[in-house]
Amino acid sequence: MQLKYLLFAIVSAVSALPSENFPIWLPPNPTDRRSPCPMLNTLANHGFLPRNGVNVSLDDLVNGLSESINLAADATITPGEIALTTSTTGNASTFNLDDLDKHHILEHDASLSRNDFYFGDDHTFNSTIWDHTATYFTGPTISFTEAAAARSNRIARAAAVNPQFNMTATEHTNSYFESALYMGVFGNLTTGNAVTNWVEILFRQERLPYLEGWRKSTEEITFDDLVYLVDQLTAAT
Repeated sequence: MQLKYLLFAIVSAVSALPSENFPIWLPPNPTDRRSPCPMLNTLANHGFLPRNGVNVSLDDLVNGLSESINLAADATITPGEIALTTSTTGNASTFNLDDLDKHHILEHDASLSRNDFYFGDDHTFNSTIWDHTATYFTGPTISFTEAAAARSNRIARAAAVNPQFNMTATEHTNSYFESALYMGVFGNLTTGNAVTNWVEILFRQERLPYLEGWRKSTEEITFDDLVYLVDQLTAAT
């Protein structure tokens, strides 16, 4: 099994060789920690966060999100401080990525790509769930209307099958911010229109689509930018 993994890692590394010094993508090894959040996992896979997913500090989070996707500190600090409350590291100033599995802290029901906590695995990418989410993304880019419909339908489907389904008002808001993030990172901060293939790569491969032509925004993505995108998604719902 170790040899099989090593060969896979070598092939993956060669296929994901960066240009312009963009950090290489490597799949996590069996002992690496990962979270329910595809973006944080992606950053660890590229080395913007500790690749082993262990002892992530608030500074790591702020710097990693800034360097990778140009997300401003004002959009990172609050969720980062909440993440620290899940810590099992023995150090209140760090957390492991899999600490974020804790239900109703940052992780919530009706993820676009994960199953609900009730079903036992709210951590691992679920291709069946994502396949259904992606049915709303029918063109080369994703509009606010399509992103809002994908989110709303996922919530409705989760509520229909999970007898313990529960999304608080805060979690509903957070789910809007999660959609706003991929719209802003892979699209336009005013018009949305995230590139569908780039979003697919993030969720399915937990990789930044640098090889496919994506570049991080030259304009810092601030909390106010995300609020604007949330407002557009809310209006389209």
